[in-house]
Amino acid sequence: MFHPLSLFVGLRYVRARSHKFFVSFITWVSVGGVCVGVAALIVILSVMNGFEGELRSRLLALSSHARVSPAPDYPGDLARLAADIKALPGVLGAAPYIEVQALALRTPEMLPVVLRGIDPGLEGSVTDVLRAVKSGSLDALVAGSNRVILGSVVAQRLGVGPGDPVTLLVPAIGAGGAPEPRLRQFTVAGIFEVGLQDHDGVLMLASLADVRAMLPAGSRKGAVHVRFDDPLAAPARSAGLRTALPPGTLVRDWTQDHANYFRAIRIEKTMMSLILMLIVAVAAFNIVAMLVMVVTDKRTDIAILRTLGAAPARVMGVFATQGLVIGWLGVLAGVALGVAIAGNVTPIVAFLERAFGFQLMDADVYYITRIPSILEWRHVAWIGGAALLLTALATIYPALRAARIAPAEALRYE
Repeated sequence: MFHPLSLFVGLRYVRARSHKFFVSFITWVSVGGVCVGVAALIVILSVMNGFEGELRSRLLALSSHARVSPAPDYPGDLARLAADIKALPGVLGAAPYIEVQALALRTPEMLPVVLRGIDPGLEGSVTDVLRAVKSGSLDALVAGSNRVILGSVVAQRLGVGPGDPVTLLVPAIGAGGAPEPRLRQFTVAGIFEVGLQDHDGVLMLASLADVRAMLPAGSRKGAVHVRFDDPLAAPARSAGLRTALPPGTLVRDWTQDHANYFRAIRIEKTMMSLILMLIVAVAAFNIVAMLVMVVTDKRTDIAILRTLGAAPARVMGVFATQGLVIGWLGVLAGVALGVAIAGNVTPIVAFLERAFGFQLMDADVYYITRIPSILEWRHVAWIGGAALLLTALATIYPALRAARIAPAEALRYE
């Protein structure tokens, strides 16, 4: 059977049991280092993807995919704007809302809050909010009921629960320019918990009509919540809304409102990737050291191959083959190990917590009590590709050194 010389000899060196213990030890350390580095990188990025997905779902629990504020000269009301938006492609729901700054009063506590007026019967008012409501129901928010659903942190700070009264003060300016704060007593109809301070610690939900009644007559406060068919396509869908709606209409999608969160996550993922890739780089240096020692040990073999007519390029191929097989074996093992762990992070963490009697994500400290994981194959592909490239680069110097060995010098003292 025909075998290319470089491939045949290189694979023979890989399979051979070396009499140099230190060389064999470095070989296995190199394989293990590449494997651990690749697996760790896949698992860490998968866990960070999981936390990013969890954060995204919590942010969208009480937020819309986009917010549309009418132009100052828009002739219609918010209901008409919502109807125009809902008729556009890619839009699942659109509903008007009003959001004002208010002061919640419950003797002896006073707390600044954001009072949001919604119509729960219209799709687009809230997305996935029912999952966040711990007690009560959104159906209680009917016009004229003067009921509110508030975040768990707000309820805790005010010391209120379902059925308790709470007074809301909304600052306003009268016709003469003098301050005319509006006071109204509401009844707590429920409590929600999303797991984000931006919602749980400041937000209160009430009927759209009840919030509008607290504003001065003729006030044009308010905007439209929009829900798209794909939340991740919100930037593109929002661009379409800007084109379709009258000039001056302000459109902001959720990626703009929460850009700081996801920018921080991207920076963390980038830095973590660079740090963990250093593990693979160290393993690649081990491959360099191992191959240099193999080249020194095989000087006689190299000289015989050169004497029999092997070109320097073939000699380079021998040691490049050996290094690539060792490095790529570690990469493949690391990818398999990383994918296996990343796909089973939750049961693995649960088993470790039961075995060692500790809780990694304490419910008293963290909103998220489990380790989420989302395995993205594009990340696996670039991690494996980068590791393969590093291990391939590690073979260049030893292979060049082997090709430069002079046969006469190598055989002189043999």
